Formats: sequence, structure tokens, C-alpha cells
Amino acid sequence: MTERRNMLVTSALPYANGDIHLGHLVEYIQTDIWTRFQKMRGHECYYVCADDAHGTAIMLKAEQLGISSEQLIEQVKARHQKDFGDFLISFDNYHSTHSEENRHFSELIYKTLRANGNIVTREITQAFDPEKNLFLADRYIKGTCPKCKTDDQYGDNCEACGATYSPVDLINPKSAISGATPVKKESTHYFFKLPAFTDFLKQWTRAGHVPTEIANKLSEWLDGGLQEWDISRDAPYFGFEIPDAPGKYFYVWLDAPIGYMASFKNLCDREGIDFDSYWRSDSSAELYHFIGKDIVNFHALFWPAMLADAGYRTPTRICVHGFLTVNGKKMSKSRGTFINARTYLDHLHPEYLRYYFAAKLSSGIEDLDLNLEDFINRVNSDLVGKVVNIASRCAKFIEKGHDGILSNTIAEPELWQKAVGAADTIANAYENREFGRAVREIMAIADAANEYIAGKEPWKVAKEAGREAEVQGICSMGINLFRALMIYLKPVLPEMATNAEQFLNDPLGWQGDIQPLLGHHINPFIPLMQRVDQDKVDAMLNASREALPPAEEAPKSTGPLADEPLAAEISFDDFIKVDLRVARIVKAAAVEGADKLLQLTLDIGGETRTVFSGIKSAYKPEDLEGRLTVMVANLAPRKMKFGMSEGMVLAAGDKSGIYLLEPDSGAEPGMRVV
Repeated sequence: MTERRNMLVTSALPYANGDIHLGHLVEYIQTDIWTRFQKMRGHECYYVCADDAHGTAIMLKAEQLGISSEQLIEQVKARHQKDFGDFLISFDNYHSTHSEENRHFSELIYKTLRANGNIVTREITQAFDPEKNLFLADRYIKGTCPKCKTDDQYGDNCEACGATYSPVDLINPKSAISGATPVKKESTHYFFKLPAFTDFLKQWTRAGHVPTEIANKLSEWLDGGLQEWDISRDAPYFGFEIPDAPGKYFYVWLDAPIGYMASFKNLCDREGIDFDSYWRSDSSAELYHFIGKDIVNFHALFWPAMLADAGYRTPTRICVHGFLTVNGKKMSKSRGTFINARTYLDHLHPEYLRYYFAAKLSSGIEDLDLNLEDFINRVNSDLVGKVVNIASRCAKFIEKGHDGILSNTIAEPELWQKAVGAADTIANAYENREFGRAVREIMAIADAANEYIAGKEPWKVAKEAGREAEVQGICSMGINLFRALMIYLKPVLPEMATNAEQFLNDPLGWQGDIQPLLGHHINPFIPLMQRVDQDKVDAMLNASREALPPAEEAPKSTGPLADEPLAAEISFDDFIKVDLRVARIVKAAAVEGADKLLQLTLDIGGETRTVFSGIKSAYKPEDLEGRLTVMVANLAPRKMKFGMSEGMVLAAGDKSGIYLLEPDSGAEPGMRVV
């Protein structure tokens, strides 16, 4: 066991004007799994969060509902906490940025920055709504795009043509709040001198605190020259008033990350924890922020600069994840795939999603796809068909024939050592947030356990007189393997683990070597998980679906490719999601019963994938083995009649034939195609 560590872990603060959806839950489930793992390993680990409760949007939403901003944020906080609790997210404290602790630290940090000479003021000109008597952020101004002339576009970019511009460039601009024509008005604003911290941030972002790809992106900001950060907003505004600046309020993004400190201080005061030992500049404790890739600049530039200048420690690590797609596409209300947490919970068990997310999560920032067909198949196959199946098959023989008492010996020491010998590998995967790798290791053990039981056939042995001890040994072995699996899965499936502990009559601990239960009494088996029902998934989608908009006719293709028209145009952001990898064809085989398909086994650099490809008419299987090709590595697995296809190889084709794409010599399996 490693030395006991002191850790403070946070997730990004959900905004207090809307409900939690499945896209949010990628982060909270990821963080919860990680903190549960750390606690299982014996570390002192606190997980805190809070509602992000300030800003113009909340003020306007409350006004629209006819309630106060305070009433709105309390109502939303209650819903958030209920959703998180029902998804088994185990915060040590859940607070609000509209708290006295947050006011205290926001003012304290601001005054320190000001005393250090890093707060300046200057006049700026902004759009102003003369009817609402309110300065307008870009998103509250709409008008006609100056480039493509599309109406009803926001003040910073056009959703129709993708153009970016200033609100003053809009044709016929209107306030999205009142419909009034905005006017220009000057105001004094307060700025944090972020450029003064450029050298510090260049060093900090390259010191392992953020992923390398994030550091590379941040270097574009740093090398291009940072701008002073506007930290103030004018009244009316729901938030904290800036000390000695009547009518001026802290911008929501100043006090939001300070909310991490505030929530922890609230916990410290309640539980007697030493706050300073976690936040002072020389702290040996570890601080981890889990966030989405869209808010990196606030957490990896503004936040560490503020903390360093105010005399506090900076984060140990900022753990960044991608977005959620559903069935390979952006979450959509019209397709029913923009799914709120509560809608999911109305139809499906939370641990289905926790497991599926874990099986696909890594430490990278790639987007995660919730493929609903794969979701059903994977949960039913892995959890019900493999893990629970071990206990359900073995428990009845122990319960009925041996009064619930396990054998005094391990029937297959080699298999047991394989199972417990994987503990360090699985723990290392959890530690490094490679949950998908951990799940693969765990399921390999489950496969071995099921193969063992199937091979020993205790249901047949039990019918033969005099072989009772053999049956006890086989099934005790199965129960112990099940227990090892549940120890490994406990961070992911806490409710199932609690039920397994009741059945096993044993707490599932993981602070040292895993020892078998010998001569141990277990309780009667209880069902641990039901299969995912397709009808319930469909009902969830129907409950989330809105009326489909009228279909638009696709533009006609002209020119030399008119016989094979180009697909609809996509943005660079869409294209960059496609992960193309060099792959070596390790094995190729014809698929029995399929006229066009070959089954390819592909090596993509230490990992193998099975892909079914319709290239049988062009290639003999034996001619393909050993060749390099290019595959789409992040395509969601697709269940086909002949098996699961885990990607797609790239080929060109016309009436003359099919041609598999092949990289130049020197390429190696796993290389990314750029």
C-alpha cells in the first residue's frame, strides 16, 4: 500500500438556471469514480462542488418566472442535488457560490490582487438596452448577419454561415431581452492584469498540471499575447458587489472557481478539517479539478494566476474531458437524445450509465459517444451476463448443499493469482483515469471466471453422489472470483457493491492484498442487476423528443462530381472529431454467409480491433494480412449480424473497383493520421 495522501477534488460548478443532463454527468461520474477509488485505497480524499449561482442569466430567468434570484437558485440547487444523489454521486460537500464563504474569499483575493498592483480600471464602451437599463453581453444582442444576411443571429457569431463579428457589425441589432435597439454607453470596468503572469503561466502549463494537448493549445494564447481580464459587471447584476466600487459586481467567472475554496471551507468548518493545510502555497496536499475542455482557459490561465498572486497554492492537476455525443451525433432535442438526468432516471438504473461511461472513459479529451445499441449490449453482456452470472450460478450450490459455507481452500490457485495479480494494473488504470482500460482488465477476469465454471459444470457434478466437496470447491472459487471483480468495480457500481457486500457478508475493501474468503458464511443470493430493456430506452428517447423541424432540401451538386455528389458540408470542429489511425491487418478472413464482407483483425499500436469491411470482391484474405491501412478508430461499435464491428477501414471505390487506402512506408500501427 502506498503512503496515505491528502487530496481535494472538485468538478466544475453546474450553472443554477437549468437541469442536469447526461452531458454534464460525464464529468461528475468520472470524478466520483476517481474519488471513490482513492477513498477505497485509504487516502484522505474530499470531493466538493457547488452551484454556480451568479450572473445576468440567472437574474433574467428569475424575473421571467416572477421569483427572486435567491428563490431560483435554491430551487435549482435542490433539483441538482436530487439528480446527483440518485446517480450515486457522493460529494463530501455541495454548496453554492452565493454564500458567505464565497463572498469572503472573493473579496479577500480581490483585495490582495489590488494591493499587489494587479487590478486596473478603464472606460469601455458597451451596448446598452435603454428599456431594461442594462448593459448587454454579446449573447443578448440579435440581428441580421452582416456576411450572409441571415436574420435572428447572436451578437458574436452567425450560426448559419459561421462568421464571427462584433455586435456593432450586426444589421438592425435588437436586444434579445426587450427588443429595443441597443445604444452605445461608456462605463468604468475593473481588470485583472493577466499579461503580467505570462512567464509564470508558460512555465506552469508545461509542468504537468494540464494534459500536453491542452498545454499546446494554451501556448497559442500565451505566445499571441494575453489580454487584461475584465472582472467586473455593472448593476443590475446578481452577484457580489466589488468592495469600494458601488454599482460594480464581480463577474461570475471570478467568483465561480473561488467557489471550490468556499465549498471546502464550509466542509472544514463543519467537520473540523484544517483548511489552510490544503490551500496554503506550500501545501503538500493534492488539488485536482475535473472540467470540460470548453472552460480550460478559465481554469488553466486566469485561476492559477489569481491563486499565485493571492498567495495560495495552484492545482496539482487539471483533468480535462471531452463532450458527450449520442449515437455519434451532437445531443438533439428533436431526436430525443438531449436527455436530462431526471428523464433517464425515470426509465433506467443509474449504474447502467455509470458502467458504460467508465468503459469508454480515458484520460484524454476526446469526445465520448453514448451509442444506445452498444449501451444495451455492453451492460447486458458484461454486468448481467458475466459478473452477476458468476454469483447467481454458484451461490445456490453453496446455499443449499453447504449451508452457505465456502470451501476452506482455493480450488484453482493459478486462476486466483491471475485475478488478484491484476490488482495493481487495475489500480494504476484507475489512478491515471484510464477507466476504460481498467474495465477491460476486469472483464478479462470475468471471462476467465465464466470459462472456469462452464468447464467444471458444477450443475452436472452436483448430480453425482460423493462429489459434494468438489462442487463446494468449484462454486467457492466462483464466489471468490466474483468478490474480486466487485472489489474492482466498487468505485463504478457503488449500489451493486453494497448489495454484493450483503450477499458476501463481507466489506469490499482494497487497501492491501486481496485475500480469499475461506470457510466463510455467505448470505442467500439476491438479484444484483436486471437486464437493460430496449423498451425502456425507447421510452426515455420518446420522453426527451421534441417535434422534428421541417426537413430542408439538400443543395444540388454540380460540376465533375455530380454523379457522386459531395456530402453536406461539415465544420472543422466536426472533422477534427474523426480519429484516423494507421492499422496493420493482422488477420483477414471471409465471413460465412456474407457475400461482401471480410472480417479484419487490426493492430492499432498495442490494441486490436475487429472490423467487418465490404471489400471481399476486391481482395483475397491472405493478400491483406500484414498490410497497413487507415481506420476510423473512434467510430462507435456497431452490432452486425456476424458480430460487433469496432471501427471502419478507409477505401476508395467507383464502378471500376474498390481500393483499400494504404499509408506510405515508414508508418507504424497506432500513428494518428493528420
